[in-house]
Amino acid sequence: MHKLHRGDAPKCLAKYRHGLNNWGHLTHEDRTEIWQELDAMQGQRCAYCEDDISKGGKHIEHFRQKNRDPTKTFDWRNLFGSCTRENSCGKHKDRPSTYDPNDLIKPDEEDPEHYFLFVSDGTIAIRETLNSEERRRALATLRIFNLDSQHGPLRRMRQQAVQSYIQQAEEFQQMDTEYSKDEWMPLLQIELEAIRHLPFATAIKHALLG
Repeated sequence: MHKLHRGDAPKCLAKYRHGLNNWGHLTHEDRTEIWQELDAMQGQRCAYCEDDISKGGKHIEHFRQKNRDPTKTFDWRNLFGSCTRENSCGKHKDRPSTYDPNDLIKPDEEDPEHYFLFVSDGTIAIRETLNSEERRRALATLRIFNLDSQHGPLRRMRQQAVQSYIQQAEEFQQMDTEYSKDEWMPLLQIELEAIRHLPFATAIKHALLG
């Protein structure tokens, strides 16, 4: 999960109103238009786990569930693109569960990297700098989206994505002991830009930053 920058709402959403329409009224063309804007925001990655959704299953996800808050059904700010993995992300969130949606970190409004540190073994750590309220929300977000299952597929996928960058991370750490930051930091910035659109980019980024 990383910070997302939301663009303008798809024009098709203006045709629909809570109380008059339901989500099933959207046409194929409407959904295509919505996905175009979601892809522009997310880069064809799941808004929560950052896995590639261009080739696998995906669905338009309501951050606040339609059945819990129908007024948000056609609210562009409530829509994300999620993978269809049953044991994490949007589908896991929408299973019967008692939680306050305000406890969840919303990636287009807050920066998840303020809360989380992605570790090279595929796990996600809570940053030690958080206050008690921030820590509570961080833990709730990981639990509701099931992003940090210790033995789940997401951990293995993040770990695998990071592995090919471990040597580069070690090289940057060595450079830090031998050269000034002005000499080697531009190389790191180039690498960070190159991986920015990859699946699990945040885990790779944190590995490179050491």
